[in-house]
Amino acid sequence: MSYNFEFLHEKYRDTSREEGRFSESRSAGLEAHYTKKQLDSLIGKQSSVLELGCGVGYYGMYLTDKCREYLGVDIIPENVERFAERIKAANCANLSVKTGDAICLNFIPSETYDVVLVLGPMYHLPPKDRELVFKESVRVCKLGGKLCYAYVSVLGVYVGACIGWPEHYPNARTNDCVLVRGVDDLRPDLFFETTPEEMEQSARAHGLSVIKNVGLDFWLAANIINNMSDDQFEAWMVLNDRMAESMYCTGLSNHALLVCEKRDGVHQT
Repeated sequence: MSYNFEFLHEKYRDTSREEGRFSESRSAGLEAHYTKKQLDSLIGKQSSVLELGCGVGYYGMYLTDKCREYLGVDIIPENVERFAERIKAANCANLSVKTGDAICLNFIPSETYDVVLVLGPMYHLPPKDRELVFKESVRVCKLGGKLCYAYVSVLGVYVGACIGWPEHYPNARTNDCVLVRGVDDLRPDLFFETTPEEMEQSARAHGLSVIKNVGLDFWLAANIINNMSDDQFEAWMVLNDRMAESMYCTGLSNHALLVCEKRDGVHQT
């Protein structure tokens, strides 16, 4: 089990916080908006989907009528219980959820799923454990299948903090935490940041082909977005669409998504 389970459990055992995360503000909703755009392009009616770090089922419920089969796996028992309640209430026969850890999926046979989604674990794991998630996610993905890895982009987070809280950032201590050690300066055992380059390097080291690496939300503009008029926000989204698809902007995103394919010749260990 992940070494920081106690920190994760303290953060996520209150399922109501997770259920409302994407509706807190306009800027908070952008991560989900752009993630779903990517999922729509990868998942078809006959797809079997595995989501690691499924939480209370935000994406699972969204995918109910978009895939043939879906399994959500989460390390927090309260999340699994709440997701199971939602599945039962909505009578979603093609959805299921199970308690488990993304670093060890020994309950899932190799090459089982068409699409493997890792939309949370990488936020909370140091580099060594992230490599275990890459290894396991590749193992359970079918040949020719797609894999998505969400991660926190260190530069985007730090720049956003500097703009949002100039009275506190930047400073030498945070430079060491986030730029040198890749850990959150306030919660070093809970949040871990990385870069687009590091994520792509890890993916290729595990035999994956990188399809795209896109930004999902740009925290550096969060306060501006939340204060826009409706007309301004509509115009902003045209610009944000361009930013989200530009590989040159990905590093300045808060959350980003690496999309890969498992092709012939992937080495299995």
